[in-house]
Amino acid sequence: MIKKPYVFSTIKLAGFSILIISLMLLPADFFDTGTPICLFTRLSGYSCYGCGMTRAIMHLLHFNFSTAWNYNKLSFIVFPLLVFVFGKWFWKELRQLRITNGHLRIKD
Repeated sequence: MIKKPYVFSTIKLAGFSILIISLMLLPADFFDTGTPICLFTRLSGYSCYGCGMTRAIMHLLHFNFSTAWNYNKLSFIVFPLLVFVFGKWFWKELRQLRITNGHLRIKD
């Protein structure tokens, strides 16, 4: 059996791309309703530093800065860091792939 390491890289890149596109297509207030699933909030009744982060980042993806600020002010630090880390990973994975004669290959 011939191993094809590029298949895993391609699946990772496609999955990440689909995730980002689907988050962009969802409405910004998709996660705004419902009960919080934060364990700290459930046990103590207080909000932690991460509470509202998902909602804030969703609003940042849709450029609703004031709503994101109201949900979690820390998201303005976390979101650029996430973009940097995932962007760097995405670019590294993408650079490893090359197309030769219509076939994907891993660069040597």
